[in-house]
Amino acid sequence: MDKAASLLFAPTGLISEEALADHVPREALLGAMNEGWLLVAQMPDKTIVGFVMASLRDGGLYVDQLSVSPEYGRQGIGTALMENLESKARDRNVLELTLSTFRDLPWNAPFYTTLGFRHMKRSQLRPFMLQIETAQAEFMDVSKRTFMRKRLRKTLFRSKKAQ
Repeated sequence: MDKAASLLFAPTGLISEEALADHVPREALLGAMNEGWLLVAQMPDKTIVGFVMASLRDGGLYVDQLSVSPEYGRQGIGTALMENLESKARDRNVLELTLSTFRDLPWNAPFYTTLGFRHMKRSQLRPFMLQIETAQAEFMDVSKRTFMRKRLRKTLFRSKKAQ
C-alpha cells in the first residue's frame, strides 16, 4: 500500500527511483505500533487503505509517514488519520506535531496547511530535523522540502515576564 502511494511521486522527479521502489521498514512500523503512534485506516473488509506513523522527538511528535492508497485518495482518509493522530497526541500532552514535506505538491504542504500546520523558518529547525534533512538528501531533492509545525498546546511553564 505505501509503495503504491509513493508512486504518486514518480512523475515529479523529486525522489530517486530506488527510494520509490522501497517501503517503510517493518521494524519502523513495529516500533511506531509498540509506542502507540501507528494508526491505520481500514475498509469494512479489513483492507488497509492508509496509515500514519509518528515518533516522539525533542518534546513533540514527528510525523514520519502518512500514506493513503491512491485508489482511496481524496476521500478524507488522510485528514481523518491526521486528526486522529492529533487527538491522540493531545491526550498524551504532546506540545506539537512536526513533519517534513514537499512545499509545492498539492497533496503535501498545501494539504497540511489546511490542517493547521505552518512552515518553520530555517532558524527554528532543531538538530533532529537537520539530521532528517541530511538523510533525505541522499534520495530526494530537499531544496523543495519544508518543515512544518502545528502547536497543540502551550508549554507548562510561563516565562517570568508573562507572570
